[in-house]
Amino acid sequence: MSETASALRQSAERLSGGLPPLIVAAEHLANSVLPGAHGRRRAGPGADFWQFRPAGPGDVASRIDWRRSGRGDDLHIRESEWQAARAVTLWVDTGAAMGFSGAARRETKGARARLLALALALVLLRGGERVGLAEAGRAPRAGRSQAALISLALAEEADAGPERSAIDLRAAPAGGHVVLFSDFLGDLDAVQAALSQAAARNMRGILVQVLDPAEEDFPFDGRTRFESMSGHQSFETLRAGDLRAAYRDRLAARKDRLAALAGQAGWLATTLHTDRSPAEGLLWLYHALGGGGR
Repeated sequence: MSETASALRQSAERLSGGLPPLIVAAEHLANSVLPGAHGRRRAGPGADFWQFRPAGPGDVASRIDWRRSGRGDDLHIRESEWQAARAVTLWVDTGAAMGFSGAARRETKGARARLLALALALVLLRGGERVGLAEAGRAPRAGRSQAALISLALAEEADAGPERSAIDLRAAPAGGHVVLFSDFLGDLDAVQAALSQAAARNMRGILVQVLDPAEEDFPFDGRTRFESMSGHQSFETLRAGDLRAAYRDRLAARKDRLAALAGQAGWLATTLHTDRSPAEGLLWLYHALGGGGR
């Protein structure tokens, strides 16, 4: 390796080493899952050439590319690439409840939510979409500078606060797409109100419920003390195992209601778990948004 190349590599390593781990992980996730993602590869209004296709019934003569057609016996239509980028707004619950992890080496719900949100933002931005956060001053925009702003914003650790943060979509543009990340274990009436307001503004989106497997399985038994992440609520029982069946039934009912609320608003809903590969979740989200297209 030459001296110049060695110095360049050392500089790059120092630079990447100074980045928050979330940004490095999200970049790696986006590159490994969708390395060649291009969000809008289809015909439509735009200035950039996309492809030639054979002319067919219904095509008008003015759309024929005579130079290309002159190379053979068939007539060809010159198509442009669709360039109507969407506005996608991301909201991540920063409440204390998202700091839960059921195992010491398993990332928290909040960490997984921020990882997925950032990786999704990077993929969409590379596809030419406009992406932003549901915060004042962070409206959806395109470009590398926006990727850097979103990366730094999501990499910031949330301060200890209320158990769950309130959904606020006032900064999201009407007619755009929205992706909400939370455990959705709090008040679903608040979620319903947010979805109703979003539907009134012609927003479409996805509810992404992020759960730890312990919250699904309820593996507790015997004497157990449950305490909220904010420390404001606690409950102790001598026979936690007796609560397992009722807990699972209530969680299933909550998921059903969450799916129903999403369906009523024309949205989608999914549940992702912190013990599963984040690549699975990113792929699902990307395709649920139409693979980057409308």
